[in-house]
Amino acid sequence: MVKRKKNKSRKIIFISIFLIFIWIFGFYLYTTYQNIEINESNYTAERQQSTIEEQTVEKVEENSKTVADMIEETTEKVVGISKLKNTGSSIFSSNEENDLGLGTGFIVTADGYIVSNSHVTGEKYSKCYVTLENGNNYEGTVAWSDTDLDLSIVKINSKNLPYVSLGDSSSIRVGETVYAIGNPIGFEFRRTVTSGIISAKNRTIKIEEENKTSYMTDLIQTDATINPGNSGGPLIYPNGNVIGINTVKISTAEGIGFAIPINIIKPIIESFKKTGTFEEATIGIYAYDKEVIPYLNSSYNTINFDTGIYVEQITKNGPADNTELKEGDIITNIDGKELNTMNDLREYIYTKKPNDEVTLKVTRGKISKEIKLVLGKK
Repeated sequence: MVKRKKNKSRKIIFISIFLIFIWIFGFYLYTTYQNIEINESNYTAERQQSTIEEQTVEKVEENSKTVADMIEETTEKVVGISKLKNTGSSIFSSNEENDLGLGTGFIVTADGYIVSNSHVTGEKYSKCYVTLENGNNYEGTVAWSDTDLDLSIVKINSKNLPYVSLGDSSSIRVGETVYAIGNPIGFEFRRTVTSGIISAKNRTIKIEEENKTSYMTDLIQTDATINPGNSGGPLIYPNGNVIGINTVKISTAEGIGFAIPINIIKPIIESFKKTGTFEEATIGIYAYDKEVIPYLNSSYNTINFDTGIYVEQITKNGPADNTELKEGDIITNIDGKELNTMNDLREYIYTKKPNDEVTLKVTRGKISKEIKLVLGKK
């Protein structure tokens, strides 16, 4: 009897504790609910989210072009170039492209300026013949040419032409996908597109032609196939931006081709676009960067520098003649711009005009000094 009373008492106590716990928990929920504030900014945030989603959809629609679309648009801006005139309506309408010396170029302004290689177009003021994607044939005049760079700009008399978008070759990275467009071999293979990657940057190659040795520096190496006739064509990113101008390939190996970085010619294009002219300024020196030194004879083995360009020769009666600049000096920067390659120097000088003054920072052994000189006209 006593045990039953004890068990009954325990049950009552347990139930009482449970009920108290339920009451406390219920009171906690009630007070918490009462303190909840409905913030109108929550609705604003939802509207912002909706706006963001709408903007994202628009962005996708704007950028919904495929790589194939971009390549197709770019090929419309690629032209055929020949030094000889064809008797047909188009240089692409004959099987004699090898006799014509067919090469490639691409349109860079709406009023008919075209970039190509100098070995395709010829020297400044010479004539060449240009065929557009629609088959229209024009006589072109070489407005600018540099055989050392193997670059040229041709002008044709035409308006409202589609033109390429220029990328930034200073930001390229090894492994990025690229496409080369050109007119290899002949008519049957015009505007051929090949794909590959950027295999290396800042390459230097030695070229020996007609008992003359020259060096091309700061080149983009790619395994995108480049064949005879591709010269002067664009090397592009998947978005269509041109980052290089196809120039040469290694004939003794497969998958090794080279393109000239587009940045080197941008200032010249901009000058022709704005003024229709380009006055080329010059320091009046012949120089090497460190990538060329290993190709030279043993007398240059003692030359050692990490940055800058080595002054091999000062042109007689040129802007640098009779100044403090000496042969054997190393120019490390110009007007505060660091120099590592000859293209760095050219790219900067192309933004200047004859009679502009520049300041060179030079090292001569352990001595460092600044030299001011006035640019001349090339």
